[in-house]
Amino acid sequence: MPENYCIYVFIAYLIDLAVGDPRWLPHPVVLIGKAIEKLESLMRCFAKSPFSLQAAGVLTAVLITGGSWLLTFLLISWCFKINYWAGSLLSVWLISTTIAARGLAGAAGEIYALLREGNLAAARDKVGMIVGRDTGEMDPGSVTRATVETVAENIVDGVVAPVFYAFIGGAPLAMAYRAVNTLDSMLGYRNERYIYFGMASARLDDLFNYIPARITGMLLIAAAFLLRMNPRRALAAILRDAPGHPSPNSGIPESAVAGALGIRLGGLNYYGGHPSFRAYMGEDRGLLEPGHIIHTIRLMFIASGLAVIVGIIISALALSFTSRLL
Repeated sequence: MPENYCIYVFIAYLIDLAVGDPRWLPHPVVLIGKAIEKLESLMRCFAKSPFSLQAAGVLTAVLITGGSWLLTFLLISWCFKINYWAGSLLSVWLISTTIAARGLAGAAGEIYALLREGNLAAARDKVGMIVGRDTGEMDPGSVTRATVETVAENIVDGVVAPVFYAFIGGAPLAMAYRAVNTLDSMLGYRNERYIYFGMASARLDDLFNYIPARITGMLLIAAAFLLRMNPRRALAAILRDAPGHPSPNSGIPESAVAGALGIRLGGLNYYGGHPSFRAYMGEDRGLLEPGHIIHTIRLMFIASGLAVIVGIIISALALSFTSRLL
């Protein structure tokens, strides 16, 4: 298996931009999700106490993450033994399934279009598919805020982090990251059901996203500069507001986007009818408008493109340095 994954990541990124995740192709995340459901069900047959639930949660996170890496590695290695191009094509496709730039932009773009048409009911339904909060009573500004926050947060989860891990360890490590992210999205809740069982998944996701989130912050500042937005306010918002976010990672892209656009994110949300206040990100310099969704999508595309370009440059320099030593 090749040790330098630059060309694979580059082509995979282009594939995601061109076609995204066609519904007629099987998606590895669906299989990972089913494996998580079955393993959770099995674990809960034996784990009842808080301690045993925590232990079962750790075992679930390790088995799903390690299993995703191992199965991907074995499958690609087997393909490379048959034919170099078969292994290469499989690697590229698998990496592309871990990247979600096109899908993220498409979902947000649909909400923008519905808001522009004045179809608030449909916009509420659509945003309800990508956020966990209650959307039935949202006004257009709240729908816009929810969409912008989701796109901003998923610049890390959906693009920069999988690209980062693909550069380091190819498709197996990128798939392991996607497994971690799926574990968190399914189990990482602080509610009665998952407070113990999902703790390991949530902590593992925080760990895996720690470096990518901070890289994303820098990339968003650069993207704001290139798009003639406000990189200084983006940096100021990260330093001032990101620590107030309940997540050690999500506050960085959200505050960066808020600062770059001159808007304020965060505030009061409802989950199952219960109010939950989230710290403000950015400054309230104007009303949230549907156009801010498009600006956020542009920031996402520029930041993700920069992630690939910078990754290629660093990988090329590392390869050159290593070859000189040898």
